[in-house]
Amino acid sequence: MYAVIKTGGKQYKVSAGDLLKVEKLEGAVGDTIELNEVLMVGGEEVKIGTPLLPEAKVKAQIVEQGKDKKILVFRSKRRKNTSKMNGHRQPITRLKITDIEA
Repeated sequence: MYAVIKTGGKQYKVSAGDLLKVEKLEGAVGDTIELNEVLMVGGEEVKIGTPLLPEAKVKAQIVEQGKDKKILVFRSKRRKNTSKMNGHRQPITRLKITDIEA
């Protein structure tokens, strides 16, 4: 069984036992959270929401709270001898999908 969930403005296809890297969610390591924005549940019978399935839930456990790899942003203006470099590390949460309820 698999599900398509929406969190952090992105959509992910998940199944039980998957490890997933998403935008930062509130909670401590070891906490169990429920993701209620389920767009689709598949398996033997496919259910598609309009846009969400109201009775479907995905349960996940927080494995890690941390930061992603550094992204370098470089800007320059041609013929002006002007350049600027910035770096950014996005906070992320790693989840382990434990259960899908349809």
